[in-house]
Amino acid sequence: MVIVVAILLAFTATSLKDKQQDNKQIDKMQQILRAINKPTEDKGQVKEVYASLIKQELLVKADGTITETFEGDQIGKNEAFGMNVANQMKLMANNAELPLPLYVAEVDGAKYYVLPLTGAGLWGPIWGYLAVNAQDGSSVFGSDFSHQGETPGLGAEIVKPAFCGQFVGKQLFRDGEFRSIAVVKPGKSDAERDYVDGISGGTLTSNGVNDMLLHSLSLYKEFLVKNKQQ
Repeated sequence: MVIVVAILLAFTATSLKDKQQDNKQIDKMQQILRAINKPTEDKGQVKEVYASLIKQELLVKADGTITETFEGDQIGKNEAFGMNVANQMKLMANNAELPLPLYVAEVDGAKYYVLPLTGAGLWGPIWGYLAVNAQDGSSVFGSDFSHQGETPGLGAEIVKPAFCGQFVGKQLFRDGEFRSIAVVKPGKSDAERDYVDGISGGTLTSNGVNDMLLHSLSLYKEFLVKNKQQ
């Protein structure tokens, strides 16, 4: 009986592997689409919408150099899309030459760079995507955040439009210097950076988002400076 059950479980896991991988891919595409303000809830339409809006998927180094460009039929099926960003950023601590993914979107005739983010919240990993106007390489067009285990009603609120929407129009650079965007306690401010209000009662998660933005975005600052269109 044990052997039979083991065989059945193994067969089930194998048969569902492709479906699980497909769902994971669709979920990632949905996150990126939300960051460019094109949320697509119909899973049957996600890949088509993604391919129509994401024109290139790049691998870029911290010095701003583009090492690989994927487009056309390669969209969503390449190293830039499939990379585990959290692991790659950890490896970069010992090898600054390693590349990171970046996605180039076109929405209503305007070009945007979608930058992956990864960090740590109160209870586990947090991650997200920030879309930046390619013309100035600084102004935020949209954002999307996710988490693995933040507290419902508190830190988990980072996924809500009320939090993500605050980033629209914020600037990553001030006076030509990279500053990131601060996440502050509601009612507080930051004189050195553009800022948004953190989650009330979710201070540690908000701090995690603040640190995630500063660290992750700093790895793309040279690319943004070199590749702004203006």
